[in-house]
Amino acid sequence: MSNAMDSIIKGSFPNVTIVTDRFHVQQLVSEAVQEIRIVLRKKAIKEESRAILRASRNKKKKAYQPPVYENDDTKKQLLARSRYLLFKPKSKWSEKQTQRATILFREFPQLEHAYNISMTFRSWYETSTSKEQAKVGLQRWYTKVEDENIEPFLVAALSIKAYEDTILNYFNNRSTNASAESFNAKLKGFRTLVRGVRDVKFFLFRVAKLYG
Repeated sequence: MSNAMDSIIKGSFPNVTIVTDRFHVQQLVSEAVQEIRIVLRKKAIKEESRAILRASRNKKKKAYQPPVYENDDTKKQLLARSRYLLFKPKSKWSEKQTQRATILFREFPQLEHAYNISMTFRSWYETSTSKEQAKVGLQRWYTKVEDENIEPFLVAALSIKAYEDTILNYFNNRSTNASAESFNAKLKGFRTLVRGVRDVKFFLFRVAKLYG
C-alpha cells in the first residue's frame, strides 16, 4: 500500500497488474482488533494502579493483590497475553490459548465481537473463488462494519476502499508475495542474531551461503 512503491512499479513495469498483498490488508483489520484490546488493557492498568494506591494509603490493609481468573491471569495479564491469539483463527489456537480466549471473551464481549469481524474478513479471502464474488463479499463486509460503527474498523474499511481495485486483483491468480515476506523475516532474524550489520558485503556473503 506504499504510494512510493506504486510509482516505482508503474515506472519499471508499465504493463503490470498490481496486487495489494493479502498479508498487509489482513494486517490492517487485525490491527483494528488490537486497538480495542490496547484501550481495554490501559483501562485495566489504570484500575489496578488506583487499587494499589488506595491500599497503600490505608495502613490497616495488606498490600493489594489483584484478583486472578481460573488460568491464573490477572485482568491486566489476560489482555496483554491475548495479543497473539487474536491474530489467529480458532482452529490454530493451542489448548492454553483456547482457555485464555474463553475467559477473555467472557469478560470482554466487545473484544469477541471485534475478533469475529476480523475473522469474517479473513474468511472472505479464503472462500471467495473469483474477483466478482470477492467484490460482492467485500461490499457485505463494508455494510457490516458500517452497521457496527466501531471506529478502528471504520478506519480500516476506508483504507481498504482506497485500494479496493488492487486488493481485488489478488483473486485473478491468488497472487501473493508470502514467500518474499517469509524470507524477509528470516533475514531480519539473522540480522538480530548477529547483532547488526557493519560489513554489508560479508553479511550478504553469509546470507548467500546459508540461504542460497
